[in-house]
Amino acid sequence: MSFYPPFLSKGDKIAIVATARKTNLEELQPFIAMAKNAGFEVVYTPNLFESERQFAGTDEHRAADFQHWLNTAEVKAILLARGGYGTARMVDGIDFSNFIENPKWLIGFSDFTVIHTQVNCRYKIPTLHAAMPAFLKPDSKPEVVKSFTEMFEVLQGNMPTYQMPEHPLNNSGNCNGTLVGGNLSVIYSTMGSVSEIDTTNAILFLEDLDEYLYHIDRMMVCLKRAGKLNSLCGIIVGHMNDMHDRGTPFGKTAEEIIKEHTEDLGIPSYFNLDAGHMRMNHPLIFGTQVKIENNCLIFGTSH
Repeated sequence: MSFYPPFLSKGDKIAIVATARKTNLEELQPFIAMAKNAGFEVVYTPNLFESERQFAGTDEHRAADFQHWLNTAEVKAILLARGGYGTARMVDGIDFSNFIENPKWLIGFSDFTVIHTQVNCRYKIPTLHAAMPAFLKPDSKPEVVKSFTEMFEVLQGNMPTYQMPEHPLNNSGNCNGTLVGGNLSVIYSTMGSVSEIDTTNAILFLEDLDEYLYHIDRMMVCLKRAGKLNSLCGIIVGHMNDMHDRGTPFGKTAEEIIKEHTEDLGIPSYFNLDAGHMRMNHPLIFGTQVKIENNCLIFGTSH
């Protein structure tokens, strides 16, 4: 069982980094204001606003910025500004040795999945799959705001319990395991690397956005052939948004494709949890023991 990084107290510093697509200060201001109102100080370096094609600076710039905050003791959490693409390009430039000795909360989702899988499965340190500042706008809907409020609660050690939504594809049941996962496309892209996911005795969470349905099938077939589904204790599927089809329909939804490749496992499976690319994006602690009991996802107390 992995120990959580130290929880935050009011006044602690949260650093914002951009490991993928570029960002700007205006995009981040609503989150900075919200974090301040919640009692936290947001910090960043000028490197945050670098630009190199679609990226937030060169791979070296982005790695250096991330490394700076990993090694800065007074920063208690590092939050990804936004997703897009690019984290896998710079992750091998990160030295995690100081972080392993002095863990802190690493927060983000989507493209940040490569960090989740590497830190959870290689270093056995929990991370937080949660909303990112670029999603918060001055006129954001209440669900978006709630996603960040829940994130601040978890960072302060208040462990959540989520009621699983009813869904026709659900296979209800109880189980215990290490919660791992993230964006299916990114998980697929880590295969064969040092960031490859470890699903041994795990509850696997999956979400994705803007993919062709046959790509979803291809990725699930890859996970299956690689043995990544064999020892699962359970599976949770978040939102699978904006899926595409070809002229000849694939014939199944993304959720039905995942069900097809996991149904024979006979494990508890739940669909449409509010996590992923939606207004409501519940924070999920990856790399820690959780249980599904009475159709609820339950996170343990601090340990």
